[in-house]
Amino acid sequence: MNGDNRIIRVIRGRRPKVVVIGGGTGLPVILSALRQQNADITAVVTVADDGGSSGVLRNYINVVPPGDIRNVLVSLSQLSEAELRIFQYRFESSDAFLSGHAIGNLIITALAEMDGGIFTAVQELAAMMKVDGHVYPVANVPLTLNAEFTDGAKAQGETEISGAGKRIKRVWVTQKDDPSVPPEAADPVIDAIQAAEVVVLGPGSLFTSILPNLMIDNVHQALQTTPANITYICNIMTQKGETENFTDADHVRVLDQHLGGQYIDTVLVNTEPVPPDYMDRQKYDEYLYQVRHDFAGLRQLGCNVITDNFLSLHDRGVFHNGDKVAKELLNLAFQAKLDKKGWVH
Repeated sequence: MNGDNRIIRVIRGRRPKVVVIGGGTGLPVILSALRQQNADITAVVTVADDGGSSGVLRNYINVVPPGDIRNVLVSLSQLSEAELRIFQYRFESSDAFLSGHAIGNLIITALAEMDGGIFTAVQELAAMMKVDGHVYPVANVPLTLNAEFTDGAKAQGETEISGAGKRIKRVWVTQKDDPSVPPEAADPVIDAIQAAEVVVLGPGSLFTSILPNLMIDNVHQALQTTPANITYICNIMTQKGETENFTDADHVRVLDQHLGGQYIDTVLVNTEPVPPDYMDRQKYDEYLYQVRHDFAGLRQLGCNVITDNFLSLHDRGVFHNGDKVAKELLNLAFQAKLDKKGWVH
């Protein structure tokens, strides 16, 4: 038995506490793999999405956008594939009234209306779906993402910001209904961050999936004070309208700037080249080029860098290998446990 297997066996017995913060399509891949490795998972999910079915429901019914939450619930659910297929079913474009809506989005929206907020609704649905772990919307109300660009212009909304074609200087969030009141995360979100061995940021869109969560004041403060190892899973590809021409160090530099210090302890970096002409550029039109490496820059930012072939190629797209990433995260969690107990010096 090799060292990694010994570590994973010990970790499985101890259920390491891993908090994953983000949104988008990359998050469920990591969560599903962590569940298979028997981690004690808390997923903290963005509520600032304003596109697709989520955006329509957000605008017409004034609820927290449910799309990312739906996908996270599915990734941690122990229901059968047949039951999950129903939850994930999206109505076809010919169904005019329901066009593009996923059944799960409608269920989450209905429960949020019945229960008076998204946080309680998601906890109720998580129990119904036999979720292994915790799924916490980062806020109980819809948030608006705001951005200032390097030319001084400003924009609101994920779709408008990423479509502006400008370099983003900074982002922040406000409550959709009352921008004058600073948003807050619920106590369980903060408690999970403080109790974790590892807090994971990403993978996902840097400015529109990860940072909206971190810009809530009490989340921001919790990340500054948690004893957990804060780990960033660096994106494999740069993204149009967000991270064009970014290196891996540029991604971390933006996180540090928004957090107000060097709080990223570890960065996971894929070093495997993406085969030329593999990606379906029409299907994945938001992705540009592979993120360039700047290991000297990462060291200057105080990061421990873990490199490997984290690449998974399927459906003519580029993704993280969830199993490999999960094993690295659990190794970090195990190390953090030993450090807390004073067994490692």
